[in-house]
Amino acid sequence: MDLYDVMRTTAAVREFTDDPLPDEVLHRILDAARFAPSGGNRQGTRVVVVRDRATRERLAELNEPAVRRYVAQQKAGESPWNPVHPPGPSAEEIAGTRVPGAFTEPVLRAPVVLVVLVDLAVVAAMDQDLDRVGIVGGASVYPLVWNVLLAARAEGYGGTITTMATAEEPAVKELLGVPETYALAAVVPLGRPVKQLTRLRRVPVEELAVRERFDGEPF
Repeated sequence: MDLYDVMRTTAAVREFTDDPLPDEVLHRILDAARFAPSGGNRQGTRVVVVRDRATRERLAELNEPAVRRYVAQQKAGESPWNPVHPPGPSAEEIAGTRVPGAFTEPVLRAPVVLVVLVDLAVVAAMDQDLDRVGIVGGASVYPLVWNVLLAARAEGYGGTITTMATAEEPAVKELLGVPETYALAAVVPLGRPVKQLTRLRRVPVEELAVRERFDGEPF
């Protein structure tokens, strides 16, 4: 596929057919994805390839606490899990929120799940001393995750970046035997899409980019 076509049609895939994703295809996907850049080319990302049913069931369970808060805030008209405003719903309301299957089924239905981790000991996080949630360290891991999805699209497969399990990172690390210095970046279910979307809704360039200053003219 043409690179621009892949970029414009790589959707978030959450519904999968029963088709397998063979190891040799997954190897090609990871072989292409590994050329993503990372800070200092230190390549601190590690990927755990999970097919075991019991492990995936546990990962799905570990999604649930974060999903409850997400759904409760969404119902309250809030932007879920934003780091600027605390949640309006009470802890009791969050705990009593039902977990929609759409948030856990991809991890269970996909033929393979990738758990993506990054070694914080080799990440250059220049924003670590700012009074806000750190995001710069993601530059050393998320390009690889996106490369995985682009390569999967080129192979006729798809997936999505899920992050709900990161709220339960200690339990995930215990489940998979992850060393202390590593952080959980994403859980990525991969498989053959039930439906391949080809028209994605995104803001136009004029809303995305401005000239010279944040309040500058649209580019």
